[in-house]
Amino acid sequence: LDTLEKWVTEIFSEIPNNGLPKPSFGHLTQPFDTPEFHKLYRVVPIRKVHSLSITWALPPQEQYYRVKPLHYISWLVGHEGKGSVLSFLRKKFWALALYGGNGETGFEQNSTYSIFSISVTLTDEGYKHFYEVAHVVFQYVKMLQKRGPDKRQVIWKEIQKIEANEFHYQEQTDPVDYVESLCENMQLFQKEDFLTGDQLLFEYKPEV
Repeated sequence: LDTLEKWVTEIFSEIPNNGLPKPSFGHLTQPFDTPEFHKLYRVVPIRKVHSLSITWALPPQEQYYRVKPLHYISWLVGHEGKGSVLSFLRKKFWALALYGGNGETGFEQNSTYSIFSISVTLTDEGYKHFYEVAHVVFQYVKMLQKRGPDKRQVIWKEIQKIEANEFHYQEQTDPVDYVESLCENMQLFQKEDFLTGDQLLFEYKPEV
């Protein structure tokens, strides 16, 4: 540690601190509020695969990292058990896999907006019915919206427990990658959350 501290001091101490706050672009709201983004785009893939991606541009969510609302929603959307979107689509032989979520960094989450995407890997039959597949996804999201968050916190506590287990039993990463990750966290989270802010759920706030 003494050696590392000496290196850091030598390398970084000459960089001036201008005393300015971190730049925020939160005033640039609705960056994708254009007619072009309310359309269906067909893209011919290089690989032989059928995929349907639905993307929403939402208000910035990075300040809610202790709550992780998009993680909660992606957990419900990506559920594969009875009554889930994927189980319904598989019974129709329309889909092979489904993923929903937000990367919580960079392009997908920043001070201007947050992206939430749902991607469905379609079968050949599903590709023929992709309008119906999209309709099912929107129906499911609408149902979640009507029902609202789980009042008994059962789902949230389950997610919190799983994320805590993954954090405590995670494999050791390459030190360089770990340092890079921590440096990113230092730009996003409070001091006490540098090590855990990108993984753990701390607070349940259904209104968020």
